[in-house]
Amino acid sequence: MWLLFDFLNWIGEWLNARQQRVVLNGNVSAWLCVISGVPQGSILGPLLFLIFINDIDKGIVNKLLKFADDTKLVGTVSSECEINQVRLDLKQPYDWSVEWQVLFNADKCKVIRI
Repeated sequence: MWLLFDFLNWIGEWLNARQQRVVLNGNVSAWLCVISGVPQGSILGPLLFLIFINDIDKGIVNKLLKFADDTKLVGTVSSECEINQVRLDLKQPYDWSVEWQVLFNADKCKVIRI
């Protein structure tokens, strides 16, 4: 039990009080606190991210595909009822993202109609 507690405490310390800055063409920004997300470039980061987003598909009827930080909603639409279901399914991850302060990048969102 103590080993698990120590591990969780270590992860908490690793994620807590992180800061970042940007360096561009020799210009350096001020350090700012990072309040969400996991460190990029780490081995543990992708695993923690998957754990973090594990419940994003809760309540979704259509298929939600997740890979790293990429999410796809796949659904068949041939009736008004199915259109409404896709709308509801799209709202679910959006509401989740607002609650957990990890907004989707709308510029990267695409719709494919086949």
